[in-house]
This record gives sequence, structure tokens and C-alpha cells, in this order.
Amino acid sequence: MDRNAVIVVTGAAGFIGSCLVGYLNRKGFNNIIIVDEFAIGEKQPNYDEKNICYRIERENFFDWISHQKIKIDFFFHLGARTDTTEFDYNIHQKLNVEYSKQVWQYCTEKQVPLVYASSAATYGGGEFGYKDDHALAEKLEPLNPYGISKNEFDKWVLNQEAKNKGCPPFWAGLKFFNVFGPNEYHKGRMASVIFHTFNQVQNTGRVKLFRSHKEGIKDGEQQRDFIYVKDVVDVCFWMMNKKEGSGKWPPSALYNLGTGKARTFKDLVNAVYKSLEKEPKIEFIDTPEDIRDKYQYFTEAEMSKLREAGYTDSFYSLEEGIDTYVKKFLLNKNYY
Repeated sequence: MDRNAVIVVTGAAGFIGSCLVGYLNRKGFNNIIIVDEFAIGEKQPNYDEKNICYRIERENFFDWISHQKIKIDFFFHLGARTDTTEFDYNIHQKLNVEYSKQVWQYCTEKQVPLVYASSAATYGGGEFGYKDDHALAEKLEPLNPYGISKNEFDKWVLNQEAKNKGCPPFWAGLKFFNVFGPNEYHKGRMASVIFHTFNQVQNTGRVKLFRSHKEGIKDGEQQRDFIYVKDVVDVCFWMMNKKEGSGKWPPSALYNLGTGKARTFKDLVNAVYKSLEKEPKIEFIDTPEDIRDKYQYFTEAEMSKLREAGYTDSFYSLEEGIDTYVKKFLLNKNYY
């Protein structure tokens, strides 16, 4: 895609969105419209030094763009309410479903290609596995309102396509698994386990992990598919540029975005200690009751669809991602 292309990134003050803006800048793209709620001061370093052309409040975006003579070339919709401990579904419905429908309808009307953030939270407890098969969307039973909202939008999108109700020229819903990396300093409780592990080691020398409350799974052996944020934005960029090499986009679809390899929380903690050249010290605590019955004990992305679409790059291993994150970012609180 031409370096003068105009790109919209929603959620651009947040974790993945700000990393994508930084990545685009590194690739020579500076005509970026960033969209988010910018009143949260802790997020400001995420976007302060980025090269952009406009910064627009989320609530104002559609009114603003309707009065501009701007041709948007690509739309990344990464903005969402991502708090899995927020149980007021109305909040998720408004931000994750209704606003996303507005984005879709705009991209359909203006024929702007769209990549949007879905989530592995749609898979719930994994009763139906972790394959990004469109036929599964109606069967999935997410464990929390956040996952429900993401799945509701996925189902709505699939319905638009199935009934020929109008679609962007290309679309992809990326089911992010457990993403970690720089620019998550503001996320508090919802930051990655890697972020919390690093801070516990630095502050106390020891790490607290949730005890297993599930028969057959030992403490610390809960498994997740952890993916470094650099791999996530690599895939986003590839999707934006895929048409350049082949003359066509990848197939419009829901795509898993993990590494395809589940790892234990013990593996994660050991990797952080190794990066800091310290001996592991782990203490197990009860999983908080407000999330205990909503807790995923295993996630692992089935990645064949993305590979079949043509993505060939390898992903960071858990150890490689953690070592990069710790040494290049966390130790000096650097931003991407």
C-alpha cells in the first residue's frame, strides 16, 4: 500500500492499537487518523510521539468524518471495552457491538477494507475447541460479557455476508489470544501476566500465581496461547498489504491469531526470571471468586486458516517474546 495512504486506527491510545500505530510509523505510514478516548492520562505516552494526521475522540468520529473530504484507504478497528471483569453487558453492547456495527457500515458504504479485533474469549471454556470455523460461531458459549459481545459481533458480521447485506471489499476479524508486550502499562488488573510477573519479581522477588481449582490440572499448569504483540501487528500489516503482492486480499474471514502453541503459567514465570537472571520463587493463591467460574484453563489457537491464506512468518516463542519485552521495554519502561 502506498505510504501516503490514509489509515484509521481505533483504540489507538490502548495497548495493541498504539503498537500498531508505532509499527505503521516505522514502515513509513504517517497519514494515520487515531480514534479513542484520550482523557485517560496514563495512556498518553502510548501515542504522544507517534506521527499522525488527526486525533479524534471516539464519540465524535463518525460525525467528524462525515464532514471531511478524506478518502480512507484502510480501517483497523481495535477499540473495545476489554475488561473481562466488567459484568454490565450494556457497556459491552454499546462499545463492542453497536459501535463496531457503525464501523462496518461505514466501511461497507465507503468500500474501505477493514480489519477488526475479535477475541479468543469467544471460545469460552473450549468445549467446541479453538478452530476459527464460521459454523462454530452460533454454538460458542463465552464465559463473560466481554466474550459474549465479541461473539455477537462476529455472528452479526457472518450474517451480513451470508445474506448479502453488504460488506467491505475485504474484512478480517482477528481472534486475539493472550497478547503481551509494550504499551500495556496503563491496563492495571487487565495487563498481561508477563507484566504482573515482572513487577512482582522486581518489587518482592517472588511471584503469585492462581491456584488451580480444576481437577486434573496442577497449580501453575493452566495453559494459554501467549502471543507477543509484534507478531500481532505483523499480521495486521500483512493483511493490509497482501493485495500488493498477489493482486487480491486473503479470503475475508474470522482468523485466529495466536502462536498455535499453549504454554503453562509456570513456563511464563520461569522465562521472566531467566530474563532477569534470577531464581524462580512462586507462591500460589486462590483465583478471585468473581472470576473463578469464568476462568479459562486452556487456550490454543488452531492456526491453519491464516497459514492457508498465505501468512508464512514464524512467531516469537514465549521465551523470545518475554526476553525482548523485559529487556527492551519493561526494564526502562520504554514504549513502542
